[in-house]
Amino acid sequence: MEEYLRRAHESLAGAESELSAGRYHNSANRAYYACFQAAIYALLRGGTPRPVRGAAWSHAFVQAEFVRLLIDRRKRYPTELRGTIDQCRALRVIGDYETNSVSRTQCQRSVRRARQFVDRITVQEKGLT
Repeated sequence: MEEYLRRAHESLAGAESELSAGRYHNSANRAYYACFQAAIYALLRGGTPRPVRGAAWSHAFVQAEFVRLLIDRRKRYPTELRGTIDQCRALRVIGDYETNSVSRTQCQRSVRRARQFVDRITVQEKGLT
């Protein structure tokens, strides 16, 4: 379980490094995965079972369950985090698959959102509040 949080911090560091280097598509990708990995960690801490052996965490499942279970139902996280994963995912899709470019400003916002998301989960789940 802790491995997901470690990976989230690593992905976030990669997003920040790629942003500094001007590699905005790569940065958007890493910002999204920082959120995705942190959300998996939070879901596991919240009692969501791992996928059956050999199955991966679905991106749609992680987004939906994080919002449904940890924001709406248990109120463990603030509603401001509701759209973070989707916003970061949308920019990652542009950077990974579209011919449009990810701008510096878009990337800065995505990295800032990812930082807030990962930090909030780290503080909440580690009991540092």
